[in-house]
Amino acid sequence: MDRALDEHPEGAAEPAIPPATGEAARRRGPFTKGDRVQLTDPKGRKHTVVLEPGKQFHTHRGAVAHDELLGQPEGIVVSSTGKTPYLALRPLLADFVLAMPRGAAVVYPKDAAMIVGYADIFPGARVLEAGVGSGALACSLLRAVGERGLLVSYERRDDFAAVAQRNIETFFGGPHPAHRLYVGDLAESTETDMDRVVLDMLAPWEVLPTAAAALVAGGVLCAYVATATQLSRTCEALREHGAFAEPHAFETMLRDWHLDGLAVRPEHRMVGHTGFLVTARRLADGVTAPPRRRRPAKGAHGETDTPSADAVGPEASGQPATDAVDTPTAAPRPAGAEPLDTLAASAPAVIQAAADSDGGGTPATAE
Repeated sequence: MDRALDEHPEGAAEPAIPPATGEAARRRGPFTKGDRVQLTDPKGRKHTVVLEPGKQFHTHRGAVAHDELLGQPEGIVVSSTGKTPYLALRPLLADFVLAMPRGAAVVYPKDAAMIVGYADIFPGARVLEAGVGSGALACSLLRAVGERGLLVSYERRDDFAAVAQRNIETFFGGPHPAHRLYVGDLAESTETDMDRVVLDMLAPWEVLPTAAAALVAGGVLCAYVATATQLSRTCEALREHGAFAEPHAFETMLRDWHLDGLAVRPEHRMVGHTGFLVTARRLADGVTAPPRRRRPAKGAHGETDTPSADAVGPEASGQPATDAVDTPTAAPRPAGAEPLDTLAASAPAVIQAAADSDGGGTPATAE
């Protein structure tokens, strides 16, 4: 703290903050012509409009003039001709992704956020992407690498690539300087010196040699797959390939909460399973990762497989386990105690005797 104060003594002018450029400039300040504005009604329904002087946004609750928004700050409330109030804000990336035109299924914001976080996409990173789809994930990746990074996207289908290009340019207000989009198969790519590889495709195990050749040592591969069989095959292929450390697999589920006074509870609907994520680090050339010590489930690798002592611990090799957990055993029965079945057989007679001693009433029987 003292050193920081010495560097900026009292009364010294603060360093000038450079003016916002690019996307930052478009997402700040009052609404201008061409801005995308999200109008939210009292029921939470959202409508996105592109502002143009003289135009109107029409709903069954009346019209909202674009001129009422132009030049106004973000976060205002405007009313339609039918007296319905609308909250006006610029749409977030998550809002844009869920409402944008689609050629292929999009990567949901919850998964895109986890990919950016767990694949460690940083500003200036060089990222190779396969399966651009509708461009949803590419928007998140471009946001993360910034204008000085690089995102190289491969898409096999022309129509999907065209939709993705339009969506990306719509969100960023034009072509992004860090994006390169190619129509073709990643397996035929010759990209190298990449920090990250992100695979959103049907069979990511088929392009692992290309991904390994593209990644720098220590780089991260992240695969997004939809089914458990794809997940299993991807992880096994990563282990067999030899150029990657032990893969890590997980999924994310998102549940909203209902908040109304004291009525605080989970919503009845949620975004459950959308896909699995697998991440793995690239090893240096010629290095073999040490085997992961784990105790596999019986039959996990086939009934004929015999796990090694290194893989499963001392139990498999016949050595006594030092951390074995004692299995509870039944406590000895006290001398003279009757077995449980004998007590159960004599229960009706005991109940009848108790009833007679209380006045001869008839005992209740359980139905």
